[in-house]
Amino acid sequence: MALAGCLINPEIETEFKKLGVKDSKMLTPLKREFLAKKIREKAISYHVCLVHPFEIDGRTKQGLNLNKIEAIKSAEIINNLTKGQKRKIKVVIDCPSPNRESWRAYVLQHIIKNKNLTVACEHKADRNHIAVGAASILAKSAREKGVAKIKKKIGKDFGSGYTSDPRTIEFMKKYSKEHKKDGIFRETWATWKNNQKQKEQKKLGEF
Repeated sequence: MALAGCLINPEIETEFKKLGVKDSKMLTPLKREFLAKKIREKAISYHVCLVHPFEIDGRTKQGLNLNKIEAIKSAEIINNLTKGQKRKIKVVIDCPSPNRESWRAYVLQHIIKNKNLTVACEHKADRNHIAVGAASILAKSAREKGVAKIKKKIGKDFGSGYTSDPRTIEFMKKYSKEHKKDGIFRETWATWKNNQKQKEQKKLGEF
């Protein structure tokens, strides 16, 4: 899981808009990397957070679902970016949960209290706010670099790593046992668990 935050002012927002900063999903990889470099250069500050499979598995086993994990990490990013800031800051977060108010309340539980801080949670915020779009670009860029490192390390191309990618699913089915201890699979992932269940059923059937 890759998340990011980006702190900007109105002048930087105008500049980002001219550069074409928007939701990372609406950009080509080449344009996204170009913009990621510009965002890192021009933002007041930014923070990228990568949450690896072992941490997600550990927190899931403690009873936290992905939305709550994302809320905790979002709060960590906000705390990092606003620490020591005296100016008034409006934070807008792209909400992954259908219940915005409940998710926002959970985020606020993990944010260090700051009277100069207001926090809003919105659906499709990465499309509607330049700062959130910029953050999505930084997160996507960091994720892609992480995926490239894993591919180089294991010497295999597993596609994008998303559930919707047939190459990713095929790789998991073929190499899950070989790479189980490499820390690249989230074992609390429903797709992973279903794959392991199917393999176990196949073994029992063969027996």
